[in-house]
Amino acid sequence: MSLPPSEIPLGAIRFNSNSQKLEYWMGSAWMQVKTFSPNLDGGARGLYSGRSPSPGAYVNTVDYITISTAGNAIDFGDQNGAGTYGSTTSDKTRGLIAGGHPAHNDVIDFFTISSTGDATDFGNLTQNKWLMGGGVSSGTRSVFAGGSVLVSGNPSVNTIEYVTTQSLGNAVDFGDHIQAKRMTSSVNSPTRGIFAGGYGDSSPYPRYNIIEFITTATLGNCQDFGDLSSALSQNAGVCNATRGMIAGNGSPASKVIEVLTMATLGNSVRFGELSAMSHLLGGASSPTRGVFAGGYNPSSATNSMEYISLQTEGDSVDFGDLTVAGYGVYGLSNGHGGLG
Repeated sequence: MSLPPSEIPLGAIRFNSNSQKLEYWMGSAWMQVKTFSPNLDGGARGLYSGRSPSPGAYVNTVDYITISTAGNAIDFGDQNGAGTYGSTTSDKTRGLIAGGHPAHNDVIDFFTISSTGDATDFGNLTQNKWLMGGGVSSGTRSVFAGGSVLVSGNPSVNTIEYVTTQSLGNAVDFGDHIQAKRMTSSVNSPTRGIFAGGYGDSSPYPRYNIIEFITTATLGNCQDFGDLSSALSQNAGVCNATRGMIAGNGSPASKVIEVLTMATLGNSVRFGELSAMSHLLGGASSPTRGVFAGGYNPSSATNSMEYISLQTEGDSVDFGDLTVAGYGVYGLSNGHGGLG
């Protein structure tokens, strides 16, 4: 006898006799269990691109790590132009960087994650933007949201745009945030993209605790998901297929890590802490581990990396060092939650 959806435990496994496939319960739908290759589990790569070592200084450095193996980052190549404060997304083979300042603006670049080398032109955003925060992705779409337009006053925008990750070309409209904002963090499951926190225009630059979500396969506006425990911005997200973790904050400085279950609407709860107060850091994930890198920690740029085990609440642990210290770090990987 089949249970009603409300009584099925999250993560439950079943065999579908029609498709002859194993499936797991995401909280709202059954998803096919896919076998992760070594490249997506023990061999998942994390890339960290762009950063500012000090005020007014920018680099185009791209580093990489093997997420399952603690150690120092290795040079991967260069992004097209020195800059930061843009957005990143990825699928299993390709990583995208969009927007930023002082270089990049409306440019979208891409890397082939398995092959070291410099970035290649992909296309353009609909506007020159920076302070964008995290992007979200599914197996096919890369979605960029919010940020500030590079015009007088740098006004925040609520626009969301997307590209098809494997098809070169310009971004097109997806929908809108609930409110205009910049510097959100993001996490995603195979079906949902989630944006958390951010801050608004004009001093004292209000911080937000709202969590919003989109269904990445369906164009449309963000919907309310829940709230962070406090108003946060300039932080980083890591995720597997079911859970998303958000770490750090700009003002007031914070080292708290929060967690949410992506299939279930609601507020985030405490997961653990970073080793020090930090913001403007980057995140990269495998199905089992999330690695936070760089940032402003607590009063200067850092090159430190630290990791958490995504299924076990607790504090982060030292992973290694980036090749160059900096804040405003972009992070992406070929093993995060949107690729389940």
